[in-house]
Amino acid sequence: LCSHTLESQDRANRIFIYTEKVLEKIKVGISSCLLGEEVRYNGGHKHSRLCTDDLGEYFEYVSLCPEVSIGLGIPRKPIRLVGDPENPRAVGVDDADFDVTDKLQSYAREQLPSLENLSGYIFMKGSPSCGVFRVKVYLENGNPNQSAGMGIFAAAIKKAYPLLPVEEAGRIQDAVLRENFIVRVYAYDQWKNLVKEGLSASKIVYFHSRYKYTLMAHNPQAYTELGQLVARAGSYKPEELGELYIAGLMKALMKKANRKSHTNVLMHLQGYLKKHLQPQEKQKLSEVIEQYRQGILPLIVPVTLLKHHFNNHPDEYIARQTYLDPYPEDLSLRNLI
Repeated sequence: LCSHTLESQDRANRIFIYTEKVLEKIKVGISSCLLGEEVRYNGGHKHSRLCTDDLGEYFEYVSLCPEVSIGLGIPRKPIRLVGDPENPRAVGVDDADFDVTDKLQSYAREQLPSLENLSGYIFMKGSPSCGVFRVKVYLENGNPNQSAGMGIFAAAIKKAYPLLPVEEAGRIQDAVLRENFIVRVYAYDQWKNLVKEGLSASKIVYFHSRYKYTLMAHNPQAYTELGQLVARAGSYKPEELGELYIAGLMKALMKKANRKSHTNVLMHLQGYLKKHLQPQEKQKLSEVIEQYRQGILPLIVPVTLLKHHFNNHPDEYIARQTYLDPYPEDLSLRNLI
């Protein structure tokens, strides 16, 4: 790509990111009870202030409660998962003959077209319909199975949209898991917008160039493999290359970045400034990065210092990197990791 083309794409990209972060909310699915809706089996809710007050400023929620939507009342007799953890049935706790598995799966299929525009989904933890991780499954004799399963509705959504970033409300209370989820949501949303514009080999190569250091922080091996993939961009049709690339990217971003991998990226970025900084500035930046590595400082400190220096000494390549601004700064996620 010529420098003029890159500059044009860069300007368009900056406008796109600003619009996405400041003006437009990202569509994210959510279990209705997490918004405070009284749809639980006992007539209550599981209102998540984190979801509504913090993330709600950036997400446009699509609220669903599959159990209510298939006609179960409020309140209602509870259900649970029984049988094979890989393919459980959702039945009544007190009446195993009350089986709503097929209804939940049918409802999920009906909703799939309307969920195509989602860039993430936050499910209710432990729910036999909506739970994603380690949902209890029971044996036919009523004893707990040693293996866990997944809620019927959630499993259908994940099967239909395997790349969709998903999390549970309980898990996103953890700062690292929350940050990882948000990174994936914004990456997936930007990819979906790129697809809407129309894929080309050059656009995919450019997209990858923006995510290089984000990839390095999450999964260095995938960073190399995806780099090799886009280097062969001319060997694929754009749609084929796109499918391979986004599958690899979303899988890579599921791996949580840690202090070691972040430090590696910070040091790479520091290298772009070595010809511009005064000796005392270099020393201070190195000290801050080392203090982050040791767990003394949160990630926001070295990142902010790097952004300060790059503002004073602009670098076109670094300016395109999502690593320095992967999501709205007001989310304050890097203050906690």
